[in-house]
Amino acid sequence: MSELLEHVTVDTSDNPEVSVIWLHGLGADGNDFVPIVRELDLAGLPGIRFIFPHARTMPVTVNGGYVMRAWYDITGAELTRREDENGLRASQQEVEAFIAREKARGIPASRIVLAGFSQGCAMTIQAGLRHPEALAGMICLSGYVPLSSKLAVERTQESLATPIFMAHGRHDNVVPINRAEMSRDLLVSLGYQIEWHEYAMQHSVCLEEVQAMSAFFKKVLG
Repeated sequence: MSELLEHVTVDTSDNPEVSVIWLHGLGADGNDFVPIVRELDLAGLPGIRFIFPHARTMPVTVNGGYVMRAWYDITGAELTRREDENGLRASQQEVEAFIAREKARGIPASRIVLAGFSQGCAMTIQAGLRHPEALAGMICLSGYVPLSSKLAVERTQESLATPIFMAHGRHDNVVPINRAEMSRDLLVSLGYQIEWHEYAMQHSVCLEEVQAMSAFFKKVLG
């Protein structure tokens, strides 16, 4: 990929020492999670560069072919049947391009966090577990493991050292919690360290979850 996707950047200080690449959900764009920067308690942490990419637009089958921002196509409500493998892998390269750009700016992989919600969560897992270095952490919100049957072969040994925060709503009607629990159990069986949280919410983010994410940031970046 020669050019980075369009994106929004929010720096918490003049010379950030840490980068957080945050991936939005289906039909949203990078602006969706910009407010989270103010909501997180980042006191005591080094300067952070938050990067919020906008996915490309594409027709989404489950939405009648309507063109919207999406990391990959979804063919039906059963998220993991007939997955858009080409779309997933293309967006994985887009995410890798952001990691490479941050490394070129002097931020090592060990100081880069990947985060995402829903489709963005799936992309965080898709890219983060295949990255050839351990990352500072992964924040996986209201999503699932895509291409799960290929993960055991494709994931890197280095990724086993990446701490993973997973959170889900018990009343999620978009990505059912049992799908997330299956994803969590798969990752645990492969040797990943999962910090699991669930909340009495739907397909959204709640205050308790933001507080838990703040604690996770302090744990992996402090």
